[in-house]
Amino acid sequence: MSNFFVIFGFMESLEKQLICPICLEMFSKPVVILPCQHNLCRKCANDVFQASNPYLSTRSGSTVTSGGRFRCPSCRHEVVLDRHGVYGLQRNLLVENIIDMYKQGSTSKPVPEVKLAQPTCGDHKEEKINIYCVTCSIPTCSLCKVFGAHKDCQVAPLNDIFNQQKAELTDCVSLLVGNNERIQAVISQLDETCRAVEVSLFHFLHEQQTQREARVH
Repeated sequence: MSNFFVIFGFMESLEKQLICPICLEMFSKPVVILPCQHNLCRKCANDVFQASNPYLSTRSGSTVTSGGRFRCPSCRHEVVLDRHGVYGLQRNLLVENIIDMYKQGSTSKPVPEVKLAQPTCGDHKEEKINIYCVTCSIPTCSLCKVFGAHKDCQVAPLNDIFNQQKAELTDCVSLLVGNNERIQAVISQLDETCRAVEVSLFHFLHEQQTQREARVH
């Protein structure tokens, strides 16, 4: 299918996925993913944490960020922090990479100020493109349908095809985000399992050491 229309829908859908629910700006790195799979700028996560834990004391002018808890601003799920505080939250490298690519695409070339005009047909220079040939997957003009190259083809209104392709692209973006959330959930489960194994191993080694010391004495 032609990509004549998809870029607008893609950029709109992508931009919505990259907005932080706290600062309402595009995520600033580092981006952290919460256990509920929602994302925040780490700075915003720290701001929410401090607002939820005003009782914590400060050391050298900086707020102590170890332990504590706060609620996800998107779904209100309670986030319990470990001793590392917000710095213990996992970074969402996929979102960070997408942000880098988005910014690179937006700033790689200066966009000149031009007045956009509706494109004209290649075969009929005076005719504006106003329909879409479904058979050939290409935009065209009414004259091409009446007696030109697309007279035997199936055509559709330009706006209908634009909305259709925009919806398809939005679904694709949502699918990618959903897959990423599932992957991040698996990674979080693996991290929890690793931490549990580390704790069990520590207790086991400590018990073994205690038993050896008891036998010596």
